[in-house]
Amino acid sequence: MDLRGWEERYRAELAAGAARDLAPSPLLVTIAERLRPGRALDLACGSGRHALWLAQHGWQVTAVDGSPAAIAMLAASAARLGAGIDSRVCDLEKGEFAIEPSGWELIASCYYWQSDLLAPIKRGLVPGGVAIVIALMPEPGRKPSTFRLRPGELRGYFNGWEILHDREGPDASGHIVAEIAARKPLLGSTTPV
Repeated sequence: MDLRGWEERYRAELAAGAARDLAPSPLLVTIAERLRPGRALDLACGSGRHALWLAQHGWQVTAVDGSPAAIAMLAASAARLGAGIDSRVCDLEKGEFAIEPSGWELIASCYYWQSDLLAPIKRGLVPGGVAIVIALMPEPGRKPSTFRLRPGELRGYFNGWEILHDREGPDASGHIVAEIAARKPLLGSTTPV
């Protein structure tokens, strides 16, 4: 679905007063619980289920999405929960948000795939920082597309990184996904970034 479709979906949910599922991805929870909270960036955050969980667990969170309605939903949830989140409306495909180099201990991009974001994500992490990426893969019998990964593709972006988690297969809702959590090499390491 393109950004216009997501905006329409979030606007309809806002108008209906629909409550969004605020449960974060189990992968994000498992990995983030092992880390000391610091600065976290949630890319394509949607209505903020990951950003909200991180903020409630001591992280300083910046959340970015191209949908004003999604950011409005996030802001309302954050206010209700007393969670301080720097939320921004930016179209990632148009490059409206620049990922600060070496600025983040955690960067999450969950259920969103934009291959040209991987290099900025990798540069954006501090040495020892962790990237969590979850992206859809084609359903059986369907071809890969711009927004869906081929089998094995995601792990190839993190060669030389410490892989904390790497899995392809169905998620809890039945979508076929590729998941990875990878730690950026420390300074002085000879592995490529």
